[in-house]
Amino acid sequence: MATVRHIGLPGHPGTMSKKRAKMRFEQVPSFVLKQLFVFTIILFTLCSCGDRAKSRAKKEEAPKPMETELAEKKLEHGSPVFIRAFKEERELELFIESKTTGKFELFRTYPIAAASGKLGPKLAEGDRQVPEGFYFSRASDMNPNSSFHLSFNVNYPNAYDRAHARTGSFIMVHGSNVSVGCLAMTDEKIEEIYTLCQAALDNGQPFFRVHIFPFRMTPERMAEAAGSPHLPFWENLKTGYDLFEENRIPPEVKVRDKVYVFE
Repeated sequence: MATVRHIGLPGHPGTMSKKRAKMRFEQVPSFVLKQLFVFTIILFTLCSCGDRAKSRAKKEEAPKPMETELAEKKLEHGSPVFIRAFKEERELELFIESKTTGKFELFRTYPIAAASGKLGPKLAEGDRQVPEGFYFSRASDMNPNSSFHLSFNVNYPNAYDRAHARTGSFIMVHGSNVSVGCLAMTDEKIEEIYTLCQAALDNGQPFFRVHIFPFRMTPERMAEAAGSPHLPFWENLKTGYDLFEENRIPPEVKVRDKVYVFE
């Protein structure tokens, strides 16, 4: 008859006694025990870091649904909109007119996923520069069938650009995360931006303004730009920037003697 060996039953020959287990443990070389101790500490630290990272991720608030945020800010879907973009900060702001105050309130600030070129105006077709200046978009500029998911044309070159013999075309705010002179917002972000702009146009806004600045034109940042060859141009832009900062109503912009004038 075959012998059956029992494993793990107390008092049975198949079970290691506590005394024998202790003797075997004491026979383990000290350097091995040290390595095991270090490994245990590292494993514990990694697990703790992972838990903390998960905790931080939970605390980071996801953007609220569009309709929820509109309601909280007492703004309405279909009200007039206004867009400002800042190249250095890589941010695009979308403002919506408040029916209560008649002023444009900031709805959301969106990160710009890509904007090719450097600080300074667009000068020529193919220079890969994002333009700087005061632009606008109409219903005819909206493209729901864009190769970049959704897009709208900002109508570069404007009267100022043409007065300075600047060339180029088809400068868009669009989806995707690739830019060749345009502002790429990702597909997810452009859907909300496009929806609000299209609703405003559908509700009677004849066009919405798109103001593109090299940076937030604070006195401190303008002082840093003192040595730039673009400073006279940027000072002209700052006049329009300041008018909106003061009044929260986009200024009327015209071009006279090759400079922007504001009303």
